[in-house]
Amino acid sequence: MRILRISSSPRVHVSSPPRVLWGTSLFLQRATPRRKFRPAKPTPGCVPRRLPGAAASEAALHPVVMEEASASRSVAAEASTAAETEERRGWSEAQFRHYSFATRPIARLRHGDPRAEELLENEEPVVLTDTDLVYPALKWDLDYLQENIGNGDFSVYRASTHKFLYYDEKKMANVKNFKPKSSREEMKFGDFVAQLQESKQQGGRKRTPETLYLQQTLNDTVGRKIVVDFLGFNWNWINRQQVKRGWGQLTSNLLLIGMEGNVTPAHYDEQQNFFAQIKGYKRCILFSPDQFECLYPYPVHHPCDRQSQVDFDKPDYEKFPNFQNIVGYETVVGPGD
Repeated sequence: MRILRISSSPRVHVSSPPRVLWGTSLFLQRATPRRKFRPAKPTPGCVPRRLPGAAASEAALHPVVMEEASASRSVAAEASTAAETEERRGWSEAQFRHYSFATRPIARLRHGDPRAEELLENEEPVVLTDTDLVYPALKWDLDYLQENIGNGDFSVYRASTHKFLYYDEKKMANVKNFKPKSSREEMKFGDFVAQLQESKQQGGRKRTPETLYLQQTLNDTVGRKIVVDFLGFNWNWINRQQVKRGWGQLTSNLLLIGMEGNVTPAHYDEQQNFFAQIKGYKRCILFSPDQFECLYPYPVHHPCDRQSQVDFDKPDYEKFPNFQNIVGYETVVGPGD
């Protein structure tokens, strides 16, 4: 699935210890021609041009306590019910960033549901709730990973804002005075955890503390327990889907660890991607390929190729008029999804 990602994030402070969330992505090559996913009602003004993929938006979500007092007994009861619901599901809509466009919900289905099979076949978005795809990894926390992940180097991105806009370092020379909004450095996992703690402490002193985002392919430097966990993923289900859908071979597996509030701005990926949430919650917004004209990706030669130029927080409608017509698909994924 080619994916465009953008995001909004919960406006809550990083707590002590810093709340983090992580997931893992399994990327598979495409071996068959793509079917175009189309929404029920095409959006006026957005005509597909060159992007045969989907778009996505991600945001880190974590539980907050919602308190609402009211003089009305019935309203108070409703507020109590809402708070209980939020506590049960682990996140609150109050954490969302608010965007100017409408979204439709993405179906949450068991993997054996015929509707899930139909959506997968049509390459439409769906959240599968019971695949146990990465069940052995659900026990991973920072302590477990720090003890077992190994002594290899990890790619960690650092930004002064909540946004992590991807850029191709090889294309930086193509744009005069290009300044990336995040920087990448290699470090040991223990150093990453220590810097998470430091960033949390800065949050109490600085108005805009640095944020960190680890993105690392799991390789042969990981410890034995991580290898055993990885081998315990539900590969039988993955392999059946590969054969049934005509997908190519697994090309990479990526571990992602982000701080609460991190945002991956709009971009599209070039391969099928099984994303599995391990800890915390992530808000995802997807866009159909026929929304391409609304998303205004950077030119191919630009370091931010495959990213949308639109600032979703403050869209410039004079510069990007079609963005007013965009419609997305939205969900929140949690542990095991």
